[in-house]
Amino acid sequence: MISLPGPLVTNLLRFLFLGLSALAPPSRAQLQLHLPANRLQAVEGGEVVLPAWYTLHGEVSSSQPWEVPFVMWFFKQKEKEDQVLSYINGVTTSKPGVSLVYSMPSRNLSLRLEGLQEKDSGPYSCSVNVQDKQGKSRGHSIKTLELNVLVPPAPPSCRLQGVPRVGANVTLSCQSPRSKPAVQYQWDRQLPSFQTFFAPALDVIRGSLSLTNLSSSMAGVYVCKAHNEVGTAQCNVTLEVSTGPGAAVVAGAVVGTLVGLGLLAGLVLLYHRRAKALEEPANDIKEDAIAPRTLPWPKSSDTISKNGTLSSVTSARALRPPHGPPRPGALTPTPSLSSQALPSPRLPTTDGAHPQPISPIPGGVSSSGLSRMGAVPVMVPAQSQAGSLV
Repeated sequence: MISLPGPLVTNLLRFLFLGLSALAPPSRAQLQLHLPANRLQAVEGGEVVLPAWYTLHGEVSSSQPWEVPFVMWFFKQKEKEDQVLSYINGVTTSKPGVSLVYSMPSRNLSLRLEGLQEKDSGPYSCSVNVQDKQGKSRGHSIKTLELNVLVPPAPPSCRLQGVPRVGANVTLSCQSPRSKPAVQYQWDRQLPSFQTFFAPALDVIRGSLSLTNLSSSMAGVYVCKAHNEVGTAQCNVTLEVSTGPGAAVVAGAVVGTLVGLGLLAGLVLLYHRRAKALEEPANDIKEDAIAPRTLPWPKSSDTISKNGTLSSVTSARALRPPHGPPRPGALTPTPSLSSQALPSPRLPTTDGAHPQPISPIPGGVSSSGLSRMGAVPVMVPAQSQAGSLV
């Protein structure tokens, strides 16, 4: 197929058509272009014929051998005019899906459009210029008609909004994504028994059907039909009315139970942690705790030292009577307060001699007086002659 000329060539051709008709000498024959209607409608996906033909007044109705027609069809869309077909000097050029109904040369200039789309809607102009064999113009004319491509409804989608249980309200919705002109909707119940719906429950423009106070008898198959003047499409939805609690109620009960169990487990864990926290301080020894109070160690030399050893045995020896007379200048040991507090102690001897009572305490302090002063009686081990403690 021959490619179409560019916009410049198209404008030149139109100028040529107009120029020839203006410059040519007037003829007794007058050309008249006929279009039976100013507006046509077609359906998307189909085809349409734009009828057009011309006549010459004062001439026979059929085409004559001397007639040389020049034909051009134009399509204007969004302020832009495109050439869709031309017949010049016996050569036809056209866009895909565009053709002349009759073979040329012919006085019938009808145009066929196939595989229509919505974007093919718009004004179409037919221009014709007829010349004779000598190149003289026998007439020129141009006319326009409007084509409107309609679109049948696309298959709609049906949805159920709400929880279909007894006593509840639900809405059935239906929407077709594409149509020209706009669709209207109709809802019917097919099964188990036929029922049709009207306003106000039905919204024919938005495609919604409101069902209130549901009952078991309202269950069934509901069909939505979307229709306009060139077609119909439909979808359906099955309504099942339940008598038990809704899914939302069951889900809420489950969630509430889980939350309650979680709170209970948290309280038990908190109780155990609190009890453990109260027990731990009782078993711990704090660094700043005050040591328990103990009795002070006596400072007397006849008591046992803090490290468990005997501090002195001198007082024990002093309690024993000397075996011989005292040497001149020798010092007699003085018993400590602890030893003075003992009531008449008697020391064992290794030679079988009977113990002798302790001599009176120097200073004249009695045992009862020492007790009143806070003295503590202490047993002091004795020492044998061999030097060992007994």
